[in-house]
Amino acid sequence: MARVLVVDDEDEVRAALKRRLEREGYEVSTASSAADATTVIRDQNPTFDIVITDMSMEEPDSGLVVLQEAIAHDLFTEVLVLTAYGNVSNAVESMRRGAFDYLEKNSPGVDTYELLIMKMAHALERRRSAVGTMRRLESFSKMMKQ
Repeated sequence: MARVLVVDDEDEVRAALKRRLEREGYEVSTASSAADATTVIRDQNPTFDIVITDMSMEEPDSGLVVLQEAIAHDLFTEVLVLTAYGNVSNAVESMRRGAFDYLEKNSPGVDTYELLIMKMAHALERRRSAVGTMRRLESFSKMMKQ
């Protein structure tokens, strides 16, 4: 079961995401701010497979703080950034810093939950592939040293 952290300062959004993701079979933890998320990420062992964070919480770029912390803790954690106030510069900056994707919460004609579930499946596949490759490289390196 994949471990997911949902970070959003809006109680309703956080609770709705948690319920939906748990119905999909994910193990979900939550945090209400970038500061809370930082603590949860640092204390989590094993690490989260996916972190879903709002971009604007206590600061307009709080999501970037969460993104940085998640990747610093585990390079293979996939981060999806959600925002109600999407703009190109935030999307570009999030992707440049390593986010798996950047999604707008209120896109007309788009079921954000369905899109998020689809993106999460892709993110988990990329994580599994990257972790598998790293394990094979470590195994190969050990064999070469013998």
